[in-house]
Formats: sequence, structure tokens, C-alpha cells
Amino acid sequence: MITPSYPATRLRRPRATSWSRALHCEILVSPADLIWPLFVTEGTGVEQPIGSLPGVSRWSVDQIAMRAQEAVSLGIPCLALFPNTQAERRDPLGKEALNPDNLMCRATRAIRDACGDSIGVLTDVALDPYTSHGQDGLIDDAGYVLNDATTEVLIGQSLNQAAAGADIIAPSDMMDGRVGLIRTALESAGHHNVQIMSYAAKYASAFYGPFRDAVGSSGLLKGDKKTYQMDPANGEEALREVAMDIAEGADSVMVKPGLPYLDIIVRVKQRFELPVFAYQVSGEYAMIEAAAAAGAGDRDALVLETLTSFKRAGCSGVLTYHAAHAARLLGA
Repeated sequence: MITPSYPATRLRRPRATSWSRALHCEILVSPADLIWPLFVTEGTGVEQPIGSLPGVSRWSVDQIAMRAQEAVSLGIPCLALFPNTQAERRDPLGKEALNPDNLMCRATRAIRDACGDSIGVLTDVALDPYTSHGQDGLIDDAGYVLNDATTEVLIGQSLNQAAAGADIIAPSDMMDGRVGLIRTALESAGHHNVQIMSYAAKYASAFYGPFRDAVGSSGLLKGDKKTYQMDPANGEEALREVAMDIAEGADSVMVKPGLPYLDIIVRVKQRFELPVFAYQVSGEYAMIEAAAAAGAGDRDALVLETLTSFKRAGCSGVLTYHAAHAARLLGA
């Protein structure tokens, strides 16, 4: 083993000039590493700014198609869709998730019409945007989320989205066994090339608040989600969750949130050597925006540094609300 010693070794030498720093850079982030989450709402020509997510809006279906074209021009390879379902379309069973003409399906078809196969569409599979109680699944009289009854609805939701043209089905519900059941259903229905990106290690985090505002579930949620989302204190459990989803047919896995769980990303990548994605969630985005607004940090630098940290930890890509802004910075 070679032991570096000063002054024969000066670690600052390669950092002395910009060209040398570029030459020795270990991690490069590009627009191709980004997935852009978008919120869909009813109407035509609609943009609804989200107060708790400065710079992020809900878009009507026609506007989502325009965002897709923008993403293609920026080199962003994939969009992630989340619906803001109207209150009158919500019920305890989340039946709107099975409607082939719901917001998610209409937005998917609009993206296909506008962009063809030049961009991927990732669709969220969970019932919280559709239930009147704000939970990710069906509940019993005591408010407990029922695992097996919920997975039956998730299967139908996944098939509905695949039929609309989704490229990646992303179960975010954290029900046991749902990946295997969804994979079997997709294969049986002939959707052989539809990928599953499993939210395999999704934590019961305090960083989700603005997202719940965006999809309209924050004021509806009764209780919490700790019986199915993971304890933030647990790491070994995350590896078990990931292992189960891989065994059931997940093509890639996600760790959510992102920055507070970089250690989990590293462990998952090193253990399983498959594509790992991070979701830089709404609370993380909001903190960067608040810091920039307060003059506590440079927005562009904060965005690029956090994205680099995900890649350094082993991520194949990142879901981030900063995707379009970051793509412009990276393409400059």
C-alpha cells in the first residue's frame, strides 16, 4: 500500500485550475439523470401555483403536454405524474384510481400524443390521491390500512395506467407483496415491457408536507402512515424491503426521501447492484427554495450540489422538482 506523504504528494495540485478540476471530476450529472415530477389538475389552460412549493404548479392536461415537450427539449428523459383529484371524485375505496379517464390516464395519453416515445412516463401507484381519508390504501373501521384488500385495487390501478401508455409503474404505497402481484398482472395483460420502479424504502418522513398539499390530501389525512411507511431509524429493514421487491420483479428501486437517506442509497447500491433512484421530495425542495430566498445559499449551487450527492451515493437518477431548472444549468 502506498502511503502519500507531503510534499511529494500535494492533494491540492489537481484542484489548482478549472481545467484540471474538470479533468479529475469523479461524478458528472446530466439532464439524462433527472425525472421531473408534475402535478395534474382539472381544466384547460390551467396553472395553479402551489404555495408551499414556490415555483411548482399544478397543470391541466393540455399544459402537462406542453411541459412534456419542454422536458424533451431540455434532455430530461422521464416525467412522473401525480393527480390532484377533485374532492367529489374521492371516496373511501379510491375508485377513481380505476377510471380509465382519470387525470393520470388523460395526462399520460396527452404526453403520448404530444411527444410519442421521445419521453418516458412514470405513473404513481397508490390510493392517497383518490381516497377521501388520505391514506394510501383501504382502511378498516379502526383506520388500519388493509394490506391484501389494497393490493387488489393497486393491481387494477396499475393495469389502468399501463393501458393508458405508462412506461414505468411506480408503486409508492408500501403494501407487502404488491410488486409481485402487479408484475404478474402486467405480464398476463401483455404489458411485458412496462417497468416497475418500486418505492422500496419509503420512510414515514416529515418531509412530505408540501406534496400532500399539491395532491390535495393534507387536509384529509386521518392519523399517520407509520403502519406501512418505514421508521426513519431503520436501515437493515430497508435492505429487506428492497430484497423482497427485487425478488418479486422490480426493475429498479427507489429510496424516499433523498438527502436524509443517502446512507440507505449507498447500502442498497452496494448490496444489490441494480438501478437505484432517489426522490428529492417536496420538503427538501422547499428548504432549498427557502434558503435561497433568505439569502442563506446560492440556489443554483445548492441544486447542483445536492444532485451530485445523489449520484455520488450511487443513484442512477433522481426525481426532483428542480429538474427543469437543473437541466438548464447543466446544459448551459
